[in-house]
Amino acid sequence: MSDYNNNDEVYSVRVPAGKRTYFFDVKETRGKDLYLTITESKRRGEGEGFSKHKIFLYREDFEKFEEGFVEAVDKIAELMDTGNYRDPIAERAASMPEGGEDAGSEEKPAGGDVSFDDL
Repeated sequence: MSDYNNNDEVYSVRVPAGKRTYFFDVKETRGKDLYLTITESKRRGEGEGFSKHKIFLYREDFEKFEEGFVEAVDKIAELMDTGNYRDPIAERAASMPEGGEDAGSEEKPAGGDVSFDDL
């Protein structure tokens, strides 16, 4: 039988993002090392529960992960500038009443850029 419990959680932040919710959980190992879990949770359907996907990111990989993440996000911005790809953010903004905000959806958390150095 495992003695695992959820008491290893040090910090958690929930990020609602439309139909998905992301959880960033800072946890500690028994040896007092810190690591990050990133969980995507998405409702499957009415009364069908949630689909969850999780990755574990260890401190020694934060910098490499951040570099890859930033490179990929920058590439998406570059590709979006070509006009060859659909922009769901602009589509959503165009479909909203003027001056209104979509209360059920947040594009990104408040607080600006996230740096893994802040963890």
